[in-house]
Amino acid sequence: MLGLRKKDAGLLLLVTVLTVMAPVLLNPFPVDSAMAQFNAGYPDLMQRFVIFGIFAIGFNILFGLTGYLSFGHAAFLGVGSYAAIWMMKLLTLNILPGIFMAIVFAALFAVMVGYISLRRSGIYFSILTLAFAQMSYALAYSVLTPITGGETGLQIKPTDTPLLANLEPGEIGRASLFGLEMSQSSIIRMGGWEFTLNVGYYVCAVAMILAFYMAIRIFRSPFGMMLRAVKSNQNRMYYTGLNARPYTLAAFVISGMYAGLAGGLMVAMDTQVGPERMFWTASGEVVLMTILGGAGTLIGPVLGAGMIKYMENIVSKINDQILHTWFAFLPDGLEDAVVAMIYPFVGKGWHLTLGLMFMAVVIFLPGGLLEGGDRIRNAFRRKRTGKEDTAKQRTPAE
Repeated sequence: MLGLRKKDAGLLLLVTVLTVMAPVLLNPFPVDSAMAQFNAGYPDLMQRFVIFGIFAIGFNILFGLTGYLSFGHAAFLGVGSYAAIWMMKLLTLNILPGIFMAIVFAALFAVMVGYISLRRSGIYFSILTLAFAQMSYALAYSVLTPITGGETGLQIKPTDTPLLANLEPGEIGRASLFGLEMSQSSIIRMGGWEFTLNVGYYVCAVAMILAFYMAIRIFRSPFGMMLRAVKSNQNRMYYTGLNARPYTLAAFVISGMYAGLAGGLMVAMDTQVGPERMFWTASGEVVLMTILGGAGTLIGPVLGAGMIKYMENIVSKINDQILHTWFAFLPDGLEDAVVAMIYPFVGKGWHLTLGLMFMAVVIFLPGGLLEGGDRIRNAFRRKRTGKEDTAKQRTPAE
């Protein structure tokens, strides 16, 4: 199906179903229940899940396949965002041209950065990409203020009159897709549950499904095999007469295009851009997402992105009052003790929980969360096989 093997087609189908059903799956608890705190099925968060999933998928093509660790991928995210916002301010409020230009400008910038950075490998490559990202952040923050808006960033203003938009004087334009505004939503109520179907989310979802499909094709292609060879033993490639640099540069540019796509989608969902998208912490975040989910795997980076964004937006909102509500059934002294033990790991301390989780994954699950799932599945499989073998031994021979 679509040029994929049976296993990959099944994985793509699974990702598609989960993505389409996310507004329902991420709202498992009734709105009025105490556990509604853990519902994540609202548009803004779901959009972040898929957008950062695209970002992580692209980064994984570089890091997971070639082993080149970039600390500057946020630069391409920012460049794509600025390209998209200027298209929407000058030409049209339709998001497609903006997203297209975001990919193009991110690719051009990635060619320049990759051509210089890939002259080195290992930690030197990582430092070079970090330097480029920080220079880009500094330029966007101060030097290129007329283009980037400096510290305040850019957004669509009442004075903006895109060439192909029919706006009334003083009207603030809104991002749309052939007339469908990204903020449009339909709410479905079933008993105590509410499910929000948002136009912007499904636009991002389609983009992520296509990006995931392209990643599968890259992973399974001869080009992907060459990238694995670069990661395995680059010197051996040179000894056989193969030049690895064109392949690594191509992977770097493709990875940058994915970041540009994510940046363009960010602008399409929320029409404002700031230089903070280029800061080094944003680059570090995508590294965490990829390693946490499973570098070199197909679906792992998406899981890692979802895990981190869930903790950032859900776990970070759990305060001491919520904890007291949950443990109100305990005696007063015990309740206070339990809350005091848990509170440092939630709310403002959610980074502590993330850090401990990341340490545990790196130490015990080098393959990420996906490896943990495989271990659990294999354990159940061995247990089932053992029971079947025991049953056969107890069965009298015919």
